[in-house]
Amino acid sequence: MPVLHNRISNEELRARMLAETEPRTTVSFYKYFQIEDPKAFRDALYVSLTRLNVFGRIYVAKEGINAQISVPQSQFEAFKAVLFSSHPALDQIRLNVALEDDGKSFWVLRLKVRDRIVADGIDDDSFDPSNVGEYLKAEQVNAMIDDPDTLFVDMRNHYEYEVGHFDKAIEVPSDTFRDQLPMAVDMLKEDKDKKIVMYCTGGIRCEKASAYMLHNGFKNVYHVEGGIIEYARRAKEKGLPVKFKGKNFVFDERMGERISDDVIAHCHQCGAACDNHTNCKNDGCHLLFIQCPACAAKFDGCCSEICMTELKLPVEEQRALRAGRENGIKVFNKSKGLLQTTMHIPAPEND
Repeated sequence: MPVLHNRISNEELRARMLAETEPRTTVSFYKYFQIEDPKAFRDALYVSLTRLNVFGRIYVAKEGINAQISVPQSQFEAFKAVLFSSHPALDQIRLNVALEDDGKSFWVLRLKVRDRIVADGIDDDSFDPSNVGEYLKAEQVNAMIDDPDTLFVDMRNHYEYEVGHFDKAIEVPSDTFRDQLPMAVDMLKEDKDKKIVMYCTGGIRCEKASAYMLHNGFKNVYHVEGGIIEYARRAKEKGLPVKFKGKNFVFDERMGERISDDVIAHCHQCGAACDNHTNCKNDGCHLLFIQCPACAAKFDGCCSEICMTELKLPVEEQRALRAGRENGIKVFNKSKGLLQTTMHIPAPEND
């Protein structure tokens, strides 16, 4: 029986990845379809992808698959053959190739079975996630974005929206997708006769959101095919105006890929124009926030003077201070003007 999980430390795996000389391609994909035995499917796919030296995060559930990975370029065709043949529903599945990519986004393969491929909080047996809105290609997106009777709704988290979004898009200001779904229904309840366009990073959240809107009585629901990643790629290929402004936040080491030259966000410490997310260098904090180069130098990569002071303490003293702290994922929420701690960061959204 082959080993079906990693046994090497993250530090060693990351060092190995950084020492690689062969280029890698970062790619994401998802598909809603029925998997009868998610664990058996997961184990078979893990063995096949490990042989190809694929890294990344993949979530499998009875409702489908959601992945963001990096593949050695020499193995890309072999990877596609493995994926396309792993289940009839995955034959010729759309693959979203990263727009900005140095191939250093992942250093280990984590393939997990979950209850859902994206946490939605929906507890309604009558909800059908396959009954989705109409897909929109890049040229259709551009046509609809100028239509006054069409509303564009961003189904990403507040920190993703902050660094980049479509012109005039509506933000659903929440920390989690599960909270956004009922919030979007409530925010748009007076606009059920308008065209509603949902979008997200790679399509997985907005596709499910479109199904949820239809489930709640909305009639004219659309979603951007392949999300921001596919929209930007297609628009640039076809020489179309790119209506997305700023940076597209991504859930890997890059933390973002630039779509346009616009910088629409600001440093959370000094207010200078900036859209670079970082994690506080203090291991007792690791807050996700936006920091400009000047503040990074001033605060030594930390979010505050308190964290900067703590970072300079001996390691044992730092560990003693961290003992007993809530071990959550911290995200700066500008709209609330304070630090928010949440135990949930969305699954990789190709997304």
